[in-house]
Amino acid sequence: MFEEFSSGYYLGRLYVQPTDENAAVIDREQHEHVNRELYASGEGLERLDAPLVMKIHEQHVPVHGEDGVPRDTLLLPESMVDETRIENPPALTEVFLAKADRAKQLLRITGRDGGTPT
Repeated sequence: MFEEFSSGYYLGRLYVQPTDENAAVIDREQHEHVNRELYASGEGLERLDAPLVMKIHEQHVPVHGEDGVPRDTLLLPESMVDETRIENPPALTEVFLAKADRAKQLLRITGRDGGTPT
């Protein structure tokens, strides 16, 4: 789903689709898989529900996992889609996934965990 891109990011492609939700979400299984493979250190018990941080165009977004989301799809609040260059969603879009240390830093700097999906 994601491949090495730079020292701070992985690169992937997801279908970005607007949603009425207040938080950005992907399929729960994929979310846990990415957490396990790319965010977990492998030491002790670790959370697999921590928000992922994705960069869509110029915007960093905390992303949670939720049941019922199609695989390889990022549901993005409509207001956030409006701030991107995405035309005619759902659209296959390059997204950057912040690596674990970068994600923690971004969440700390912005002071947000993205809220919890409703």
